[in-house]
Amino acid sequence: MPQIQQPSNQIKLTNVSIVRLKKGGKRFEIACYKNKVQEWRTGVETNLDDVLQISNVFMNVSKGEVAKSGDLQKAFGKIEISEIVKEILKKGEVQVGEKERDHDLVSLRKEIATLVAEKCVDPSTQRPYPVGMIEKAMAEAGFSVKQDKNAKSQVSGCIKLLQTDSNLPIQRARMRIKLSLPVADAEKLREKVLEVAEKVEHDETGQADWEITMLIDPGQFRVINELLQECKGRGRLETLAFAATGATNASTSTT
Repeated sequence: MPQIQQPSNQIKLTNVSIVRLKKGGKRFEIACYKNKVQEWRTGVETNLDDVLQISNVFMNVSKGEVAKSGDLQKAFGKIEISEIVKEILKKGEVQVGEKERDHDLVSLRKEIATLVAEKCVDPSTQRPYPVGMIEKAMAEAGFSVKQDKNAKSQVSGCIKLLQTDSNLPIQRARMRIKLSLPVADAEKLREKVLEVAEKVEHDETGQADWEITMLIDPGQFRVINELLQECKGRGRLETLAFAATGATNASTSTT
């Protein structure tokens, strides 16, 4: 069978990112290099030649169908290609291929699983789970990745779903903190502080200060900080990271 030759006048685009804008009842497209569109929009890249694969406006990039001057004039009110390209770059929608979309979803799912693994532990051992085990539990629970949202914003919902719809026992890692207060302030705040604690590891009252090391839910850290406002600079709070990691001091603050 004779080999079919590609026409010499046909341009084959590789590593292409198509930006599409619908205007005046028609669809206009430009062919850009991947990653360059975002760089242009953020001002990192300013040279159009480095953004565009072909300095032209198309009705359909994949078919090589170039937009007619009359259509450009009617839709944009001008025919200057560089100006029209800039408008499409600014307002257009970046088209993502099916393979690329699938790859992005896999990467996003992995990123969410990694963040969940960092924030959660096995309640029986207080040790973190491997990321692969978290991913299996996400599939079991039917967790659906939202491609239009970043990984961080989806972690909380993922953890809640794993707790209710998967067979994986899981809880948020507890934060270990050390609190030092003058005895006079401790008398007023002690009861409120202990209400926040999930587990007290050390509790000692000296002649001048009260010191307590305890585990709290990370969401309660703000409550502790607000209580310290009442000490007017006399309290000291140290964050000893998450209990599950066994890390050393991460930060110290005096309020």
